[in-house]
Amino acid sequence: MTGVKTAGSIFICFSLLQGFVAALNCTSPTPGALFDALDKELFSKKRLRPVKSFSDSMNVNISIVVVGIVGVDEQAQSLTSFLWQVLEWNIAGLSWDEKECGTKRVSILREDIWVPDIRIGEFMDEDVSPQTPYVYLYNTGRVYDDKPLRVVSTCRLVIYTFPFDVQNCSLTFGSYLHVAEDIKIFPRFTAAQVLAESKQSIQTQGEWELVDVKADSANLDIPDGSYSEIKYYLILRRRPLLYVVNLLIPSCFLITVDLFSFLLPPQSVDRSSFKMTLILGYTVFLLIMNDLLPVTGSATPLINVFFSVSLALMVASLLETVFITNIQFSSSQYSAVPNWLSLLVLRYLAIVVCLPPKKKSNRVTVCLQPSREMDTGIIPSKDLQSVSSEKPQEKTPSDPALDELKTLSRDLTAIRLQVDKHFQGSNTSQEWLMIGIVVDRLLFGMYIVFISACFITIVCIWLWSNLENP
Repeated sequence: MTGVKTAGSIFICFSLLQGFVAALNCTSPTPGALFDALDKELFSKKRLRPVKSFSDSMNVNISIVVVGIVGVDEQAQSLTSFLWQVLEWNIAGLSWDEKECGTKRVSILREDIWVPDIRIGEFMDEDVSPQTPYVYLYNTGRVYDDKPLRVVSTCRLVIYTFPFDVQNCSLTFGSYLHVAEDIKIFPRFTAAQVLAESKQSIQTQGEWELVDVKADSANLDIPDGSYSEIKYYLILRRRPLLYVVNLLIPSCFLITVDLFSFLLPPQSVDRSSFKMTLILGYTVFLLIMNDLLPVTGSATPLINVFFSVSLALMVASLLETVFITNIQFSSSQYSAVPNWLSLLVLRYLAIVVCLPPKKKSNRVTVCLQPSREMDTGIIPSKDLQSVSSEKPQEKTPSDPALDELKTLSRDLTAIRLQVDKHFQGSNTSQEWLMIGIVVDRLLFGMYIVFISACFITIVCIWLWSNLENP
């Protein structure tokens, strides 16, 4: 009896060492015989994790292939992608002879065996992936589970450099329930191999381009234990051609037209109306193209700043035109130009804007018989009448030619005084007009410098962002 018990114990221990199930014995090399053996040894134990003992951990190899980038929702901060997920694991102790059972590989229902509960941590929508009910089972006990996934995952989108933005979205694969002592996850291929395979298999040629794939294995530590995880980082770059053609180039064209509108004469009213029409057209352009701009509350895209600066520059150029036009048309009503303003604008700023001041005329008006009327600048009309109607008190013989010359001299004196007064006002107007021209050219130069600085700054930020995230 003792020997029988010892033999039984040895048989039980040997069976445990053989693993979860024993090697299959097929009565014939037919599918029916193989499935009968699987039903007896494997399918009936599908509720148990297929390991030799509960203390053993199961190693699961995972690999993914990115088949398509369906879309990116900036407002919902989500990424929709289409993947092929491949899981591989071993059923401890399961094997059969290829010649005895007739095949080395057979497809079985996923519901008939134990399957690891691998899920994506960033999943945020209902799983509408295509259903694949079968897996491959090899004669070595290796299970090959290949299925497609339509993943709607969370992704922290940074659209500051839109449309030249690069996004880094992560997909974390791990067990939903089993800790690392039960299931350990390992990558089947390196990140470079996943990237190469994805670029060959990707089907979409839409707005987004897959630039790089990175992988990182880590354990998620919690108070009750740790979970084995693999995190894949999908580096996506937006194709900016659509936005450059439809948004940036038209905006630059309108800014250029507004810039060249400074070549119109400032005294023309058409310049103001042209700029107002240009601002109206730019506003309509922004309203039409508003649907192409991303909508998010996290940050303001740089392109929105670009459009705001462009509109602000157009409004500033219109206000400058209104100011210069007011000077051109209302300068006759202004008082004399202050000396400090004349010195600052006409002597210094005129040189800066390449408008050298005009030299004053050296012509001197000489009056042979100055009178009180000449000092005051105006001869009253009644005085002119009295002078012209004055008769000599002395009755002396007079020459008609001499009388005509005296009358002509008085008339020319009155005319000269009126002309001097007119030119005195004209000189003041000319100084104000010259100040307006100098200020107009100065603001035109500042407009060019500011536009160039803004455009160069924005382009440098875009380029720096692309170099930082190649």
